[in-house]
Amino acid sequence: MTTTHVKPTASKQAGESLLQVTDLTKHFPITRGLLQRQVGAVQAVDGLTFNVVRGETLSLVGESGCGKTTTGRMLTRLLEPTNGTILLEGEDITHWSARKMRPLRRDVQMIFQDPYGSLNPRHTVGTIVGAPYRLQGIKTEHGIKREVQDLLELVGLNPEHYNRYPHEFSGGQRQRIGIARSLALKPKLIVADEPVSALDVSIQAQVINLLEDLQDELGLTYVVIAHDLSVVRHMSDRVAVMYLGKLVEIAERDELYTRPMHPYTTALLSAVPIPDTQRRTKRERIRLEGDVPSPVNPPPACRFHTRCWKAQEICKTQEPPLVELAPLHHVACHFPENTDVPAPAQTGAPLGDVVPDDAPVADATGAPVTPDRDASGDGEGPRA
Repeated sequence: MTTTHVKPTASKQAGESLLQVTDLTKHFPITRGLLQRQVGAVQAVDGLTFNVVRGETLSLVGESGCGKTTTGRMLTRLLEPTNGTILLEGEDITHWSARKMRPLRRDVQMIFQDPYGSLNPRHTVGTIVGAPYRLQGIKTEHGIKREVQDLLELVGLNPEHYNRYPHEFSGGQRQRIGIARSLALKPKLIVADEPVSALDVSIQAQVINLLEDLQDELGLTYVVIAHDLSVVRHMSDRVAVMYLGKLVEIAERDELYTRPMHPYTTALLSAVPIPDTQRRTKRERIRLEGDVPSPVNPPPACRFHTRCWKAQEICKTQEPPLVELAPLHHVACHFPENTDVPAPAQTGAPLGDVVPDDAPVADATGAPVTPDRDASGDGEGPRA
């Protein structure tokens, strides 16, 4: 069985930003009646701000329905944002038309989640992988067939597979075909939507290692959308945690896994399976009560307060800003964990202010609440 190696992390924040996202929002209107009058909106993504440095891997994680895939589709401009800006290499592409976006498709590609549904069963592998060349009108020195065969070999497939159809391949091989197609135009940014979730565990490691090898060889930049935190730990340089359309925490991988500050992140990590029996019995298991609220009518202020064991009155009335409580570690929480730096809500400082290290902590309204946690190690936990 192929094993994955944990990707070494190095701070790349001083590097050049390839992608910058500011206040990105997507609301899907709800209409009724003969005149299709809008009566509400599904707030799928609400005010995301982050950047992606050239050559790094940023992972978006969270429960189903938190807006990860919608974010990925907006980054590739398969969906039109409601508000916000998307800058690619400093150029605003937020509302570019399909005609204007066509040349940019060379730079931004997507790997889709379902290797069975993303490949046309009526087309051969050669037609599928060679489609980007024909759509962009690109002429190659040795012909499209030669380029496609080189791509197949690059992703670990046989060049003789050129004339075969998708049904002749396994799930892992189909995903490799999808990866080859995304590499055809030598993109700068690849958005990978759950690239291994539909594959057997024995195949996942092979695809993860392939993506990392291609990144090292071709200098690719990834935005990975995933819910499996074990996979994310192997692939990422930085991790951004989403909850109900909001960004609640973003940090470098090792920092987030060893010192999560947002209660939701702590709950997610507590649900990650641990093979070691002794470590598993010693670890606290956090049970979140209730279901994820509807994005049609999300809770006011902090959207996590309906399920949070640390929630206080301020969490219901004031939305916590995303502030930097440690180097490159941003958290949106009034009462963060695993930090000696108090959040604004604990000091009485205006929300959004940077809190100094020596700021006094209020005890009446700012004292953390004792978590109601289940340390038994069994039972249902939040889906990670």
